Amino acid sequence: MPDGIIAINLKENELMINLDANRKTPLYQQLYEQIKQKIISGEYPKGTRLTSTRKQATDLCLGRNTVENAYDQLCVEGYIKSRQGSGYIVIDVTSALLELSGIVDVEPTTITASNSVYEEDLFQQNHFPSACRIAFRYGEMDYRTFPHTLWRKATAKVLSQTNLEDLYSYGDKQGEMPLRREITRYLRHARGVRCSPEQIVLGSGFQDLIRMICLLLKTDRATLAMEEPGYDFTRILFQHHGYAIAPVNVNSMGMDSAELQNSEASLAYVTPSYQLPMGVTMPIQQRMQILQWARKVDGTVIEDDYDSELRYRTQPIPSLQSIDKYERVIYLGTFSKAFAPGLRMGYMVLPSRLLPAYHQTFERYKSNVSRSMQFVAAEFMISGQWEKHLRKISLINKKKRDILVHTIQSEMSDRVTIHGQDAGLHILLELNTTKDNQHMVDLAAQHGVMVSSTQQFWYNRKNAINSMVMLGFGGLSGDEIVEGIKCLRHAWFD
Repeated sequence: MPDGIIAINLKENELMINLDANRKTPLYQQLYEQIKQKIISGEYPKGTRLTSTRKQATDLCLGRNTVENAYDQLCVEGYIKSRQGSGYIVIDVTSALLELSGIVDVEPTTITASNSVYEEDLFQQNHFPSACRIAFRYGEMDYRTFPHTLWRKATAKVLSQTNLEDLYSYGDKQGEMPLRREITRYLRHARGVRCSPEQIVLGSGFQDLIRMICLLLKTDRATLAMEEPGYDFTRILFQHHGYAIAPVNVNSMGMDSAELQNSEASLAYVTPSYQLPMGVTMPIQQRMQILQWARKVDGTVIEDDYDSELRYRTQPIPSLQSIDKYERVIYLGTFSKAFAPGLRMGYMVLPSRLLPAYHQTFERYKSNVSRSMQFVAAEFMISGQWEKHLRKISLINKKKRDILVHTIQSEMSDRVTIHGQDAGLHILLELNTTKDNQHMVDLAAQHGVMVSSTQQFWYNRKNAINSMVMLGFGGLSGDEIVEGIKCLRHAWFD
């Protein structure tokens, strides 16, 4: 056996686990991939109890943390679940749904980064006094993390080496091919997205991309299924284009697929990797049921992959598009979280079946994205700085998240419950109080701190959770987070 290869015969299933320490892929990810494939293939059937983390670590000569990381990833993706006193148990993943999804083709996710955004102001319904000195505003990035020097160098190189005629002409309506190639490469590697550059369409942010989707998919009786609660700005955009809204409740697994089946919708908008605002991750079974619904009704699923790769306990979850065998998913992403919303640059991946309709609908359209900025972004990615920057901001935001959670726990203790703390750039804070969330928002503002009510996320406001507020932390420093939480404790509880 070559050096670095570890093999063990699992007694309960007599199946081999082969790990190669010489590969670049981390050992925990190799273990995760092999167990996942054995579950998919049926070698580990429903109800199988996995080897305990302690014994698995001993048998494979690994650290226990390595095994726990692999098991945690399988848990969050919905392949296994942890039972008190019983260890880790394999969950049912039916062969029919696996055939539908084509999940055997999913590539592992290896990059930790953020590649989508809600750059519009979620909180325009709240009016905060100018005295608010600390704003827990969702959707903002810390300008201090922007790679100013490297971006300036890439800009200078583009301006000095690019033909001026290319900069002053309109360009391709889908976006510049060098950038589309780099986006394709990145998405394949980081999110498992299966696409070609011809499927990429650049747009000037989320609003522009949704506008194009509305025009592309509009029918006389167009109905959009929306997560309830869900991103209110998406709902507003579709309503402005004449779509009816079918709210579908969010449960512990994301959008309720059974409720979706009973709706009149043929179009669904979902945030499966980290549901906004509840922070739920959609497990593999639920994802496959959503795809099964789309195929059954000849429908389309819009996957907004916002904050998907900012996970703090596990690796990023493979995209819904990556398991879509029948081209039912439109995938949305952006550069705004990694760079700045002011650059106005996002993208979508259209399934091949929609490309003819896209070219017909937008035949006379021009790209709304600055051509020079597209060339600069392509240069930044080609040079390798993109992935380095993503790793940097991921680490920075994890530290901010840790500071936020630790400070809340030390300052507020059992007076609050934290939701969605394992990923993303926001948390939900459920207050153990009889006062409604708008009152708590107002109290915070009186003490110089901005937080947001979550009421606007519910289509049916009467169903909203009244004791919950949202805190975004991406635009704040660690010191500002600590000061803000101390002010909130004083405003709410002292």
